[in-house]
Amino acid sequence: MPGTFEPIPGGGAAVALDEVEISIIRSLAVQLLELIGPGPAEDAPDDPLAELFAEGPSEPPSDPVLKRLFPDAYSDPEGTPEAAAAEEQRAYSSEFRRYTENDLRAGKRENALAVVRTLDALQVAGDGGAVLKLSADESRQWLGALNDLRLAIGSRLDITDEEDTDLLYRLPDEDPRKPMVMAYLWLGGLQETLVTTLMP
Repeated sequence: MPGTFEPIPGGGAAVALDEVEISIIRSLAVQLLELIGPGPAEDAPDDPLAELFAEGPSEPPSDPVLKRLFPDAYSDPEGTPEAAAAEEQRAYSSEFRRYTENDLRAGKRENALAVVRTLDALQVAGDGGAVLKLSADESRQWLGALNDLRLAIGSRLDITDEEDTDLLYRLPDEDPRKPMVMAYLWLGGLQETLVTTLMP
């Protein structure tokens, strides 16, 4: 089971991790939380109704990683040249973002927090390893967080398609991107095996 998720009774998943792997995943999840930022109502009075109707931002984030995590809902894949059509798409995207981004951020925040909490609760054995056991719900949260982490790292590495991923395998060891590439590929393997455990 080292490095791969396997199904466990009850619909959950388990994976054996060593101390270094635990530290890497936890650190990346914390960085993701910092990037996503606090919730919109964290500084507001405790009013659930106000939070329910709080509007989010209408403009896309300037950070390329956040743009990848929170893309525009409407875009023209064919690149329609008409300025009016482009303006209309921007207006639709802006409106959609205003009413959905807060919820999307909250979901991504909860997923990353679930990763940190489950790792913090692990009992590391004398050999420095531990078996992480997740419930079905925790498995889904981990899957969401792993996906977000890979999107974030992929954005920093300028990965846009499968050919870019193939090039990563051929990077020389002295390339400064190599540690980030190794994390990206390793998280991909974890994500793939976790998806398999969740399939009926």
